[in-house]
Amino acid sequence: MRAFPEAAAQVLTSFVIYVSLPAVILVQIPKIELSTDLLIPFLMPWAMILVSATLVWSLARIFRWSKSITGALMLLVPLGNTSFFGFPMVNAFFGEAGIPYALLYDQLGTFLALATYGTVVVAVYAGQEQAKVKDILRKIATFPPLLALLLAFALRGWVVPQAVTFMLEGLAATLIPLVIIAVGMKMEFRLEREHFSPLAVGLGLKLVLAPLLALLIIRFLGAEGLAAQVSVFEAGMPSQVSAWALTMSVGLAPRLGAMMVGLGILLSFATLSGVWWLLG
Repeated sequence: MRAFPEAAAQVLTSFVIYVSLPAVILVQIPKIELSTDLLIPFLMPWAMILVSATLVWSLARIFRWSKSITGALMLLVPLGNTSFFGFPMVNAFFGEAGIPYALLYDQLGTFLALATYGTVVVAVYAGQEQAKVKDILRKIATFPPLLALLLAFALRGWVVPQAVTFMLEGLAATLIPLVIIAVGMKMEFRLEREHFSPLAVGLGLKLVLAPLLALLIIRFLGAEGLAAQVSVFEAGMPSQVSAWALTMSVGLAPRLGAMMVGLGILLSFATLSGVWWLLG
């Protein structure tokens, strides 16, 4: 007998998206000191998406993967779990001070990429009709965390009433435990034989090569500080749960996606520890 209903993970995810995450954004973003350092968590995810997508496309031609497998990896390698898994891990390794930069990386990078780049990938590899630009823009413009991000920047310098701050901090405190539970509920471990090679390549690109490339980029640019470190750390997150949900909804190798997410999360405890050590 199941302790929780089938829809429990989806309910928790919805609460996080509509309540917990916007509250965290409204609490944390006003604390950020505006500087050129903020360009790093904004630009890094797009650089990682460009490089990762190019590598996956090239390797798919070399290994002659099916259209379904290629489409799945085109979503699951470039798009990382920079919120549901990323926020707890950034908090664990860098403390609360790292959360604002993780928020910027996720909202201005990963989320926008899911809504735009992800839509294009689905249209190309799943045989979907080309999404209309207005539908993509509407999806972006009505996403609660992004609206909270814009509001948080607009409210910088304003004195927020103590009662409102207290309420937001209470709601924000629900983020970490809820996302850990939700991710745990969605983990799955089943694989087909044809997926062994794509899984190994995908995990290698996502967990090892991506953070190393991000580290090389910040070293080349001479970037230092918490913003740069968190950006490299976020680049090494396992595959995004929402990207996996998208692959399932359109039939792009769903079991491969499940393994990319589930096994990726388990392996990332070791790989992220290695990234953190390199950053030190």
